[in-house]
Amino acid sequence: MPKPKVTLPLPGPKAAQWIARDKEVMSPSLPREYPLVLAKASGVWVHDPDGNIFLDFTSGIAVCNTGYCHPEVVAAAQDQMARLIHTCGADFYHSPMIELAEELVRIVPGEGPKRVFLANSGAEAVEAGFKLARNHTGCSGAVAFLGAFHGRTMGALSLTASKAVQKKGFVPMVPGVIHVPYGHCYRCAYNLTYPKCDLACVSYIEEVIFDSVLPPEEVAVIVVEPIQGEGGYIVPPPDYHQRLKALAGKYDILYLADEVQSGMGRTGKMFALEHFGTTPDLMALAKGIASGLPLSALVARTEIMDWDRGAHGSTYGGNPVSCAAALATIKVLENGLVDNAAQRGGELAAGLKEFQGRFEALGDVRGLGLMQAVELVKDRQTKEPDRELRNRVIEGCFRKGLLLLSCGRSTIRFCPPLVVSEEEIQTCCTIFGEVLQESTA
Repeated sequence: MPKPKVTLPLPGPKAAQWIARDKEVMSPSLPREYPLVLAKASGVWVHDPDGNIFLDFTSGIAVCNTGYCHPEVVAAAQDQMARLIHTCGADFYHSPMIELAEELVRIVPGEGPKRVFLANSGAEAVEAGFKLARNHTGCSGAVAFLGAFHGRTMGALSLTASKAVQKKGFVPMVPGVIHVPYGHCYRCAYNLTYPKCDLACVSYIEEVIFDSVLPPEEVAVIVVEPIQGEGGYIVPPPDYHQRLKALAGKYDILYLADEVQSGMGRTGKMFALEHFGTTPDLMALAKGIASGLPLSALVARTEIMDWDRGAHGSTYGGNPVSCAAALATIKVLENGLVDNAAQRGGELAAGLKEFQGRFEALGDVRGLGLMQAVELVKDRQTKEPDRELRNRVIEGCFRKGLLLLSCGRSTIRFCPPLVVSEEEIQTCCTIFGEVLQESTA
């Protein structure tokens, strides 16, 4: 097994040159977590141009679920590139698009026939779902959640409530979107241990929002992440989605599950919603669907995907090469990687929870499968977030060869490729523990 190999200071001279060139030509809107330049990658290991080697527990934000450059995915993409790189699926037919749609209909939970719309990104899949829900129901309203992230196009951004900076300078948003607390009542919105009053959130929608703010007859869709991603890897109570889906059904409101980050095996099941015993009316997929190639999908029941010819489309959505990669990805995931995510995720969770007994700054450990997170706090009793400490820990891990990402108010997320081994989980925990010790001493 490789080992992290880092020569300080970071970035090295070659990486620093690339970063300087980037600053001259790239959009300043790209936040960048720390000064890492990727030159090549394989499995869970990435290399920078100066020869440093890092253990990657980011997967390109949960994209490379089969690991970087999985040989079966690479072979499928290369084979397709030699035959047909592109045709617009809105104009003509091609077999990889049809085959992929058949596979998605097979694996996405839910009874009865389904249809698929293919696009390029998670934001586009959510945007398509929002448009389809409005088109099908004739209603314009939507219920979304505080802490949610659905993308940066105007419709998806209107559903988002993760960070105010994401909307700064872009208001007004698409009208008719109401945001409510996720998985718990408003009083406990940042108490991540979920007290007994967590059942109040669903009733809050009905008793407060529908009664005082937006009539349910005007609501087309409830848009929800089975597990919140950018909002902090928040796992709701076990029966939460069942109650939310029942509320939607009571008022003939569609239920759109955003599985962009949580889907494609990430949580130890193919889709996170499977942990909660319910099925969506519509599901948005992206990130891990094609192992790094640009592709997303909206999957909906056939009777819902009833919009007219020309109502929606995409030039690149369903690109033949991306579809071929996605078909290979599904095969690889079903051939043991989803099970590996469940097993390795349990080991990772256990390793992280051990640190709670040693470090008062570790306020919470939560997640499912290989979608795990820790919350760093100033005080474990009050759970006051410690964003500064979170940032120091992430930076310290980077300098020791472990790549991690932030999310939420003071959360560190752990989302390695699903090919990760037990030894690599142990390496991650060792480095993380060392940096916690150094950062809290």
